[in-house]
Amino acid sequence: MAIRVFLIFILFLSSTNLSSSLYEDQVGLMDWHHQYIGKVKHAMFHTQKTGRKRVLVSTEENVVASLDLRHGEIFWRHVLGTNDAVDGLDIALGKYVITLSSNGSILRAWNLPDGQMVWESSLQGSKPSKSILNIPKNLKADKDDLILVFGKGCLHAVSGIDGEVLWRKDFAGESIEISHIIQSPDVIYVAGFVGSSKFYVYGLSAKNGELLKNNHAALPCGTFGELSSVSGDKFVVLDDVRSKIITINIKNGEISYNQKHISDLIKDSSGQAVILPSRLPGLFALNINSHVLLIKVTDEDELVVVDKINNAAAVSDALSISEDQHAFAFVQNEDNKIRLAVKDVNDWNGDLLKENIVIDHQRGNIDKIFINNYVRTDRSYGFRALMVMEDHSLLLVQQGEIVWSREDGLASVVDVTTSELPVEKEGVSVAKVEQNLFEWLKGHMLKLKGTLMIASPEDVVAIQALRLRSSEKTKMTRDHNGFRKLLIVLTRAGKVFALHTGDGRVVWSTLLHTLRKSEACEHPVGLNIYQWQVPHHHALDENPSILVVGRCGPSLTAPAVLSFIDAYTGKELNSLSPAHTVAQVIPLPYTDSTEQRLHLIIDVNQHAYLYPRTPEAIDILQREFSNVYWYSVEADNGVIRGHALKSNCIHIVDEYCFIFRDLWSIVFPSESEKIIATVTRKTNEVVHTQAKVMTDYDVMYKYISKNLLFVANVAPKASGEIGTATPEEAWLVIYIIDTVTGRILHRMTHHGCQGPVHAVFSENWVVYHYFNLRAHRYEMSVVEVYDQSRADNKDVWKFVLGKHNLTSPISSYYRPEVITKSQSYFFTHSVKVIEVTSTAKGITSKQLLIGTIGDQVLALDKRFLDPRRTLNPSQAEKEEGIIPLTDSLPIISQSYITHSLKVEGLRGIVTVPAKLESTSLVFAYGVDLFFTQIAPSRTYDSLTEDFSYALLLLTIVALVAAIFVTWVLSERKDLQEKWR
Repeated sequence: MAIRVFLIFILFLSSTNLSSSLYEDQVGLMDWHHQYIGKVKHAMFHTQKTGRKRVLVSTEENVVASLDLRHGEIFWRHVLGTNDAVDGLDIALGKYVITLSSNGSILRAWNLPDGQMVWESSLQGSKPSKSILNIPKNLKADKDDLILVFGKGCLHAVSGIDGEVLWRKDFAGESIEISHIIQSPDVIYVAGFVGSSKFYVYGLSAKNGELLKNNHAALPCGTFGELSSVSGDKFVVLDDVRSKIITINIKNGEISYNQKHISDLIKDSSGQAVILPSRLPGLFALNINSHVLLIKVTDEDELVVVDKINNAAAVSDALSISEDQHAFAFVQNEDNKIRLAVKDVNDWNGDLLKENIVIDHQRGNIDKIFINNYVRTDRSYGFRALMVMEDHSLLLVQQGEIVWSREDGLASVVDVTTSELPVEKEGVSVAKVEQNLFEWLKGHMLKLKGTLMIASPEDVVAIQALRLRSSEKTKMTRDHNGFRKLLIVLTRAGKVFALHTGDGRVVWSTLLHTLRKSEACEHPVGLNIYQWQVPHHHALDENPSILVVGRCGPSLTAPAVLSFIDAYTGKELNSLSPAHTVAQVIPLPYTDSTEQRLHLIIDVNQHAYLYPRTPEAIDILQREFSNVYWYSVEADNGVIRGHALKSNCIHIVDEYCFIFRDLWSIVFPSESEKIIATVTRKTNEVVHTQAKVMTDYDVMYKYISKNLLFVANVAPKASGEIGTATPEEAWLVIYIIDTVTGRILHRMTHHGCQGPVHAVFSENWVVYHYFNLRAHRYEMSVVEVYDQSRADNKDVWKFVLGKHNLTSPISSYYRPEVITKSQSYFFTHSVKVIEVTSTAKGITSKQLLIGTIGDQVLALDKRFLDPRRTLNPSQAEKEEGIIPLTDSLPIISQSYITHSLKVEGLRGIVTVPAKLESTSLVFAYGVDLFFTQIAPSRTYDSLTEDFSYALLLLTIVALVAAIFVTWVLSERKDLQEKWR
């Protein structure tokens, strides 16, 4: 009886921790999720006494959000579509947030407290135009609180209660570019230009939109820039040469204008003048020669300079404090601090507020400022300022201090690379060992109580905190499993961040001066980030470094800019502004004696430039001169070319400059095919074995080549959105091309299909996703390429007798003997991006990481996309793991590695191998950031971090006790039998 009790107890203990599910308290141990909003475009404060104080914003990432004014946290947020940019933001009825988006074609109302959408109106129009959102006050029509919207050449009057379009006036036939909407009790005036010199004003009935009057005036010259409003009926604009200011006055629809030379207002007016978009009653701000002039427009339309601000970074809109008092703010940059000043529009003798705020210089200059007032305890007015910085971060400043900040530049990640952390130094104190031992014992006792379900709520909290501490995932040193790394990301603002994979915190950040706006580089653009120097074990005292490549403008003809950054400290080691352009960057598989990787930068003039610019790099390239190949894709022209180095540049005196020759070209007929997607293998991908053993013990050899390119072409009529072509007019053609020789290894046509195409290439297979017009469903197809030239190597006697061909030279110029296997499956979801897991040795089975249209990441086993799947697999095939064929791919809810979270605005997925073969690190980025660890074949080579060692120890003790008790009982039984 005792033996049975012990065995049952042991069985219970051994079965208590077999579950592999992810519990709620485990979320956040191996992953993290950070939410952002992007660079703020519009902001409105809502600080009424009732309810929470908040600020409502819209951003360049098409996000509408409500932020807590006290801490900067997100109350609610909506990420609109990629083409649904927000044009205007306002508040109606005191409870609705109104947004205008999609070039003035969609008007929405959101409930202010919780962000639920109340109504949505689609506004029709026939012509692209400026979008204007205007919510007049105390304007009566059939329904109260009229919302006026101009977009796509039409003026709409929309009810603020239910979004109903009350009336519509089309200006598309008038050829006028409407700039402003002016309200009055019964008449609505719209003003704008026809061309650049004819100014028009139309008067419409506020009740039904009927045209009541129109008037126009021809200005004596053309105009430059936007028409800026000074008051309800006064506007200013610059002339076409930016030497004069034209004041336009509208009174009851009548037009009059005056003009004045800028030189009459300021002595040094040689610079380019720009009217700032700030809205100030009776004033406007003119930026010239790094000075901001605040100019008042008098009742007689005279211009008077009331103040001159040096080094002004930004000027806010006016804030109404009372009926006759309006305040505005401006900021000035001074080294690593800024000067904030708030002034009364009507009183220039003093400042309502004057503060100096210390700000990290890595945030750059201030781009925009929004102000809000509050009442202090002494009944005086205080002010808070919301600042949008050059690096797209967001700050709230109050009483000279930064209340909170948000790194919203991370919502616009452009490129990602990784870096190893420093090696932990050896040596540890005895006190630390004793403390760790005590913590270890305490932790396992708590885990044991949790396993036996006798833990109190306080114990559960302690267990969760202990897990976070004991995981050591936030240490700034390498771990033996390779889980701790630095994610180095480049953002659209030209700032580089290093994020710790443990918790996603910012380790360091650097705003690159090469990617900051300047006179030499007016429109800098960050392109890519590469690993530049990766020291190995013999040089661990050196820090790794990265290369950031950008250009001074969106055009390919803009000059290149290069920055070299220390991966551990973020310090900019060096920067270059070469005279050449950058069209393509090719990391070469060669390093010099200092572990710097060689790179070729290709410009638009058919020149290749070598970096680093050292004699050693030249020697290395000369030795490998004949082995350097690359390709280029001209999607607009339908041409793919292969290139190789030829010689040094002839007309350029630069020993690091080379010219190259075209080896081959493939020209696709423009009338039948258009290139929409190209994918190649990762250069650092590891393939464990080339041989693949089949179910009948036959061997097939994978065609492994890093020079393969997957190309997807569609019919020209089917290159638009889904549904723009009929099934008969649409087809999808895929190619697998050798980029060294230009040979087409495989070609396949999918009739009745079109893009968008998303694909991933790994080892010898490619998986791609597209839309089937005939079936009205998405599909995923797989193509596997095998090498037939090694088919004779299956006989073991040929290996013994030496008659195999494994030692024969292999060249890309030999015509390859390949066969392909392919299969297609239906897939439920639309896809944004596809990636594949990567591991250290390539042994672990692969999983596809699919970014769905719902901004989640789905992990799909590659076995589901095996082209050898059949309806009735044999017993041998089942033993190999081949799944029975179905027409569609399964979507298992537990396979979402993002769990219930969303990576809003998902744009990319990056996978990085850990040192532990079973584990792959996954980083997904968009407006949000998400990181996790996944094990496609489970963690077969390690124990999980929550493994209960105390339970194992208790099991061993129980087994020893059971053996001892059993031995005692057995001896007693033997003794009793002997006495008989």
